[in-house]
Amino acid sequence: MVSTEEVLLERPRAPGGKMSLISQNAQKRRLEKSGADDGNDEGIGSPVAMDGEVGKGTKLKNHNKKKNKRTKVSKAQQNKEEEEMQQLESSLFGALYTPLEFGTEVGAAVAAPDKDAPLFFTDRSAADGVDDLPIYEEDLAHDGEEDEVVIKGRKPVWIDEEEERTEVDIVKVARLRKLRKEADEHVISGKEYEARLRGQHAKLNPFTGWADMDRKTIPGASDGESDDEGGVDDILQNNDELVVKDTVKLLPGMLEFSRLVDANIQDPSSGPINSVQFHRNGQLMLAAGLDKHLRFFQIDGKRNPKIQSIFIGDCPVLKASFLPDGSEVILSGRRKFFYSFDLVKAAVSKIGPLVGREEKSLESFEISPDSRTIAFVGNEGYILLISAKTKQLIGTLKMNGSVRSLAFADGGYQLLSSGGDGHVYHWDLGTRKCIHKAMDDGSLSGISLCTSRDSSLFATGSTSGIVNVYKRDDFLGGKRKPLKTIENLTTDVGEMKFNHDAQILAITSRKERNGMRLVHVPSFSVFQNWPGPRFSLHYPRCLDFSPGSGFLSVGHAGGKVLLYKLHHYQNA
Repeated sequence: MVSTEEVLLERPRAPGGKMSLISQNAQKRRLEKSGADDGNDEGIGSPVAMDGEVGKGTKLKNHNKKKNKRTKVSKAQQNKEEEEMQQLESSLFGALYTPLEFGTEVGAAVAAPDKDAPLFFTDRSAADGVDDLPIYEEDLAHDGEEDEVVIKGRKPVWIDEEEERTEVDIVKVARLRKLRKEADEHVISGKEYEARLRGQHAKLNPFTGWADMDRKTIPGASDGESDDEGGVDDILQNNDELVVKDTVKLLPGMLEFSRLVDANIQDPSSGPINSVQFHRNGQLMLAAGLDKHLRFFQIDGKRNPKIQSIFIGDCPVLKASFLPDGSEVILSGRRKFFYSFDLVKAAVSKIGPLVGREEKSLESFEISPDSRTIAFVGNEGYILLISAKTKQLIGTLKMNGSVRSLAFADGGYQLLSSGGDGHVYHWDLGTRKCIHKAMDDGSLSGISLCTSRDSSLFATGSTSGIVNVYKRDDFLGGKRKPLKTIENLTTDVGEMKFNHDAQILAITSRKERNGMRLVHVPSFSVFQNWPGPRFSLHYPRCLDFSPGSGFLSVGHAGGKVLLYKLHHYQNA
């Protein structure tokens, strides 16, 4: 045993030099307790410790220990509540959270990472077991390619087999004829019938632009892609034609047209309009009549502003026409002379009387498509050929009867004529000889002629209102029967004209109110809705199609030039 004296010798002295009477065992137990609270070895075996400092440190350590214990309990309880909430939501609304990775479970203990373990390792087991891994053709096909988004259309809920077997006759019922795409089309399937009805409904009831929903974006597409880039992609993903051609066939029955502002609304004529014609550019139009004025208008369909007006004091105009090259206008009336107006110089020239001829009137003429020759109707069956350049007489042609009408063919190298003997003459202007002569079927006196732009067709009109349409090659080959005889007019046939693609033939009669018909040439049927109950043509005297057939102008005895838009044709 250790004596009390030895202990007292080792103890330090208290302040004032007095020895502490605290026993060795009590001091040792207090030091061990405070060392356990600190969690380190400091204080154990320390020779001196103040009573106040030891008590204060002991209380602080006990408080921290209780606080840490409460924190651990609250975290465990919170984790348990979150786990129960997730299970409840999953049972009610399905899986809302990302699934667990394979090999882990909720609440499973995660081993602490080993600091000395490598960050990665190389797996060389595949080198020995390559053949054990399955290889699929899809993986090879898509290897190295970016992921693509595949959008699949919805499949129909059911298919009506009866619809495939159903056939609909779209000719038998009059209101279904508008659904035809070809003139000779009669029967279509039930599925095609439904598609055409939907198309007709969309055509009559077009949707408004503001109600059109934005196109759906493909998931994963960049927000920076513009609408222009999307449009280019759409074009490249189909093989549709980018330009709509003008060769689309015009369907018979109903003609889509609309009435526009009168062409001469800014300066109407005080007398009947005898001539209207579009310039080759499709924007300039002339109008002339018995008020002795030649007027030019710029046609836009909205305002139609007047460009110029020229007064011809000694010649009421019976006919005015552009040269096909667009450089001049030829005007004539019931006079021995005629006028020429130069569009470039804005100069009017008076020409005639013609040398060597005693003509009483040069009121009727035609200009060749090559702008080289002007053919005038003369007296006693003569046709007068005038040079468009020099305005001099270069030759004459002689018919057996009187001359009433003229028309050029083959680009100006041939001329057709008809008159009082009821025959149609074909002239070769190179040799100035008649190459063919034949009787116009059912006609006693021909008073009107016109040819199509390609010279494949020509039409004749008579005093009885009968219009015959011929194929020129067949007529020259000896076939006298016309392709079609049109009997919709009952009085003298006036001006006739084919449009640029010869799908429409316009015929007029000056003596009949609303005496104008538009004929669908491929089917030789008259458009039923022209001119319509709301529009009056008065007494039509002249007409013209614009170069692209987008506009149709009609001059009547009231001094107005009516203007119509033909919706089938996109260009003026």
